[in-house]
Amino acid sequence: MPTYYDETTKAWFCKFYYTDYTGAKKQKKKRGFKLQREAKKWETDFLAKESTQIDIPFDIFVESYLKDMATRLKPYTMQMKQYLIEKHIIPYFSNKRVNAITALDIRQWQNQLIEYRDIKGKGLSSVYLRKISAQMTAIFNYAVKYYDLTTNPCTKAGNIGNNKSKEMDIFTQEEFNKFIDHLEDSIDHAIFMTLFYTGMRKGELFALTVGDIDLTNGVINIDKSYQRIKKKNVITLPKTEKSIRKIEIPQFLFKVLQNHINSLYDKSNDTYLFMEYYVRTRGRLKATIKKANLKEIRIHDFRHSHASLLIELGYPPLLVADRLGDNIETTLRVYSHLYPNKQSEIVQQLEKIYNSTNLVPNE
Repeated sequence: MPTYYDETTKAWFCKFYYTDYTGAKKQKKKRGFKLQREAKKWETDFLAKESTQIDIPFDIFVESYLKDMATRLKPYTMQMKQYLIEKHIIPYFSNKRVNAITALDIRQWQNQLIEYRDIKGKGLSSVYLRKISAQMTAIFNYAVKYYDLTTNPCTKAGNIGNNKSKEMDIFTQEEFNKFIDHLEDSIDHAIFMTLFYTGMRKGELFALTVGDIDLTNGVINIDKSYQRIKKKNVITLPKTEKSIRKIEIPQFLFKVLQNHINSLYDKSNDTYLFMEYYVRTRGRLKATIKKANLKEIRIHDFRHSHASLLIELGYPPLLVADRLGDNIETTLRVYSHLYPNKQSEIVQQLEKIYNSTNLVPNE
């Protein structure tokens, strides 16, 4: 690994040949290192990233993995993926070589995650543990598929955590009414009324513009999503193709949104309705919950609250899925526990139909 000293710039540089992923031989040159060992390390790391061999440090491999994923995933998804990896995976595996990580290593890492407690004695939730575990599995699946790693050690080690929360926190209609009564700001009122009575995701809410509200027909158009990434506003397509939809709204919500639009200084179609209030909304939610003496829920739980309300009113899963912008499989998986009480109603209806035919057998 030759390195060179430039007398003119008084700095070290490296110059070497390597073979890229197409099989082409190329030259690489990098200047500006104060120390010779820095130039050598840069060359070593570069060659490791370019190598199709899996005998490389785990953290170097993950850099290549994230670089590839960044071209295929939305910015917010990438941010969450990178956070999980840097927070919970890299610290444990950074000094290990990818092909040397065993199922036992994975188990020991999992045990650390399960046993973790913060300063308040709180551990990681079951759902969060499953997310971390799934991310590690995805990394090794990538190594198996594209770097010819023989086996995925996560498969043998098994998963931890659970995909489904034990309980779903929601506001009932009465709880929401109490919550609304304790809101003092008209903008907060418009935000939470829209969330509760449409079930839209918070990213969809904060991406709404004046032009998305059809004041003639009482319809909200959902075709984009908002994320706050590294203190910057980012607008992307919604979560899935199914998420692009139109939501019809009741007259009372129509009036709330109309009043909010009328209060805006700029009423042009591309003016965002609520984006500037994104940062403060979580704080307003917590403060109002405390004031109203209600159980604590997240902004996303207003979506669950809307779904629960629709199910309680007797609407079928397909209609609920369409309104939420989910596929039917997701709706049934997430909200199936809210439907069991409908089974008895089905039985009662079948009894009525049968008895009404006067075909009850003689005893």
